[in-house]
Amino acid sequence: MKVNINAVQFKADKKLENFIERKVGKLYGLYDGVIGSEVTLRVEKSESKNNKISEIRLEVKGYDLYAKKQSSTFENATDTAIDALKRQLEKYKEKLKK
Repeated sequence: MKVNINAVQFKADKKLENFIERKVGKLYGLYDGVIGSEVTLRVEKSESKNNKISEIRLEVKGYDLYAKKQSSTFENATDTAIDALKRQLEKYKEKLKK
């Protein structure tokens, strides 16, 4: 399992990277066809306190799943993006069964 984490214009600390790898790793356990994943973290330049953005692209056989979520912390944004990807992965697996 290889999770590429890109932090745009800042350095993500090890605690955040471990959190993301653990969360994304659970997606790998849901479906064997997951090939890779890429997480992009960025801070939007706004006065809003919900300015942390987490974008996750999950590569599966023949397809890419994508979620982009925004929150006050990277952990919350990542959690909601993972939830969205779980739903997408379930739909994708159902589509394959047909």
